[in-house]
Amino acid sequence: MLSHLERRAQAPAARPGAVAAAVGKAATGFHVPAYLPGENVAIEPMSKIRQITAAHMRYSKDTSAHVTTVFHMDFTKVDRVRARAKNGFLKANGTKLTYMPFIFKAVCSGLKANPKLNAAIDGTNVVFKKDINLGMAVALDWGLLVPVIRNADHLNLIGLAKAANDLADRARAKKLGPDELKGGTFTITNPGVFGSLFGTPVINQPQVAILGVGAIEKRPMVMTDADGCDTIAIRVMSYFGITYDHRLVDGADADHFMNDVKKALESDSWPELEPYL
Repeated sequence: MLSHLERRAQAPAARPGAVAAAVGKAATGFHVPAYLPGENVAIEPMSKIRQITAAHMRYSKDTSAHVTTVFHMDFTKVDRVRARAKNGFLKANGTKLTYMPFIFKAVCSGLKANPKLNAAIDGTNVVFKKDINLGMAVALDWGLLVPVIRNADHLNLIGLAKAANDLADRARAKKLGPDELKGGTFTITNPGVFGSLFGTPVINQPQVAILGVGAIEKRPMVMTDADGCDTIAIRVMSYFGITYDHRLVDGADADHFMNDVKKALESDSWPELEPYL
């Protein structure tokens, strides 16, 4: 996000107050007062990062044709493997094994099979990104940052876990360098950590898709057993919502990607975790 705004800043300078206009007004210029005369309010200026975020969100909505589709993901296998491995993983690597590296790994698999979602639009050209650089949204008390795991598809589960935890820790400590916030090709955000079932996130420009991960929790599901009979089972489930730019990505493209992610989460094996099981 920040790198994209830096590129925009190289264009002719906007008139004073342009950022405030982008934050506070619709594209039509029609303005509704934020408060009425005599209304009991407290006013404080937006932080710089909140102004940048607000302007970027408005720019993204004005640029991309946002569409969201939601899939139900079964995390039962991931949950069982993680539960068995997490203590040994923490002891050996000094970092926690969360659900996120499993998701990152599945997303990399999906992006390799569906390169249109790892792309950007440049005028009338499609720019296919050869590297998979995953942006991971980190919510902070003072704003939102999206540090980037570079060449994420070259990392195994252990490497992804270490990279993600390191970036998140340094984001909270305000120790990230500017280059660590640049060059993302696809973004993942996790509103589920706060209990949200699913979200419809705004695309991080100039990317063409963003994945929102909903709460991962136990739910009753109708399953078919080996005899073809239906039964109710308790499964660990999550809703994933992908918002994509319909200028480039069609519904079928997004659905193929989500099915590939779903397949990876539900059927992959992770041999690098065997020492911790």
